[in-house]
Amino acid sequence: MPESDVPGPELLKTVLEPLLEDFQYWFTRSRHFLETERLSFMSEQEQSDLLLRVQQAQDELNTAKMLFALTGEKVGLDMAIITPWHQLVTECWNVAMRFHQARGV
Repeated sequence: MPESDVPGPELLKTVLEPLLEDFQYWFTRSRHFLETERLSFMSEQEQSDLLLRVQQAQDELNTAKMLFALTGEKVGLDMAIITPWHQLVTECWNVAMRFHQARGV
């Protein structure tokens, strides 16, 4: 990739750092939700599988954050990494909305 196509560290820090923090927030919140609530519209295995996927995504995210910090915030993430995280967060939002609708909240 030519040097001119590489985003500067300021851009990476401005865009990527808050994005990683958002993923951290939503994965933590989703994990807590899945660990503390019993979802009647999912089997225990489905809920356990979703929780496992959130835990795995958190591990990936922690690794990405560590690499970002260790490289002096000079490394980005491929969309092939970010897209599944976004899909997982969206899935968790949908599960939480369904849970709250079922409870009338």
